[in-house]
Amino acid sequence: MRIIPAHRCVLVGVDGSPNSIAALHRAADEAKRRNARLEVIRVPGDRGHRLLSPARVAAWLRLRRLVARELPRTQHITTRLRIAYGSPAGLLIRAADRAELLVVGARGDASHGNLLGGDTVPRVLASSPCEVVVCAGQAHSELEA
Repeated sequence: MRIIPAHRCVLVGVDGSPNSIAALHRAADEAKRRNARLEVIRVPGDRGHRLLSPARVAAWLRLRRLVARELPRTQHITTRLRIAYGSPAGLLIRAADRAELLVVGARGDASHGNLLGGDTVPRVLASSPCEVVVCAGQAHSELEA
């Protein structure tokens, strides 16, 4: 049995968009290469719920299905799934305190003059305490919210 120290962690933010799915794959590859745990965080757009509320459990189950569909079991990566509520950038930055690497997908919406789309990626790039990889350039349709 192999024990992975808690400080060996690759963090990825997933929202179901094509770029976040690319980020999930990149993070899984990095976790395997670094012999680290993969921590997958989903920040739903709605407000926070009690710890075991039906909405929170449903969001966690959707995240589990998405990760199971995208990552083959043959990769043998220790994975932790987490649903969090609040500012995506703030939550990712705080969680990155325990990570070696943070991988995020750009929203792909340049309508506000930001090629990365939204404000999450620029805030993460400016404030993350660890190395950041941004995945961009995937198709623009949503896979699973």
